[in-house]
Amino acid sequence: MTQPLLQAADLRGAARLTTDAVAGLASLVEAMHARIATLPRIPGLGDATDVDERTQGVTGLVYKTVRGVTHLTGGTLDALLGWLAPALAAPDPHQAPRPEREAILAALNGVLGDHLATTGNPLAIAMQFRRAGRPLPLERHAIRSRLGAATPKLLVLLHGLCMNDLQWHREEHDHGEALARELGYTPVYLHYNSGLSVSTNGRILGHLMEGLYSVWPVPIERLTMIGHSMGGLVARSAIHHGAQMQRGGLRWPGRVDDLICLGTPHHGAPLERMGHGLDLLLGAAPYAAPLARLGKVRSAGINDLRLGSIVRGSAAADDTRGADHVALPGGTRCFAIAASLGPASGSLKARAFGDGLVPVASALGQHGNPDLRLGFAPERQAVVHETGHLDLLSSTEVAALMTGWLR
Repeated sequence: MTQPLLQAADLRGAARLTTDAVAGLASLVEAMHARIATLPRIPGLGDATDVDERTQGVTGLVYKTVRGVTHLTGGTLDALLGWLAPALAAPDPHQAPRPEREAILAALNGVLGDHLATTGNPLAIAMQFRRAGRPLPLERHAIRSRLGAATPKLLVLLHGLCMNDLQWHREEHDHGEALARELGYTPVYLHYNSGLSVSTNGRILGHLMEGLYSVWPVPIERLTMIGHSMGGLVARSAIHHGAQMQRGGLRWPGRVDDLICLGTPHHGAPLERMGHGLDLLLGAAPYAAPLARLGKVRSAGINDLRLGSIVRGSAAADDTRGADHVALPGGTRCFAIAASLGPASGSLKARAFGDGLVPVASALGQHGNPDLRLGFAPERQAVVHETGHLDLLSSTEVAALMTGWLR
């Protein structure tokens, strides 16, 4: 029997949300963007850093209005989303997408994407491949037209929670474009609703990848996937589900040559798991602190980050039994890069904090239980220091590592 694309974990909507919770949700998204946009260079991980959690300009006005309208309309989520939909209406397909609109929409999907999808809200992001923020139709002629001379080396890049495909471009660098220049890859960027469970996104991507594989204009000689943060979990989930669906004719899973995970919480992000009880501790990690406000208002995608869940959804995962443990895909060279805010000679505390969101051990697939270790080969893992979670996207050290591995 075919499993539905939306799982039970995605059927949790806003029925439990109160007026204050919805208004707080807008503040949460704003705080996450304010903190992620500027990474403080803190001398020591224990130092307190006062971060302005109010964004400025047009974006700040949007968040302020969202909070106000939420109270005026009686606090229902659908009223809030109904007001927000026209403000975030899809742009003219002939025009380049606005990065501000894409960023807000991605953040909204990250924290409420499961509800948006199950209620058919137009703000829900439908998974698709894109280039420069524009859809890439799964039709051979359209791909030729959009990509020009597609090469036999296909590179698929997957963004993280509350992010979008445009955000692979950071500080004038894009790993996809860099690998195109250096090694002749043709990069394709996945755009997806990060509020859905990782397993749901993995199963949807499994089918989407087959479509891309089938219409690629030239025979594929090398297929590489790069996932940042949650994107690494989605890639692993897609390969796992796709391999199970090979009996139905899927070909692409057995053709994935390389998988590179950048700051992926393979064993979860413990700072998110601890919730409200560690607000002060989370305050030392600029990316993680806003997550403490979520309380019980969490999308399926955010819940899956608790344990690095990739198969059954967060509701079924069990840390003590390893119910959701899935080994690295066989036949694929798997690489892991972790980041640490501390220096190379950093303490165990620095490794525990990791990049501000994901601990080093989790990003490298290490675990106290030998049965749950992912086992990245020593030569296929690395730690970059004095680097934050989003800095992995623009790090020249990361770029050099990936180029060396893929060369």
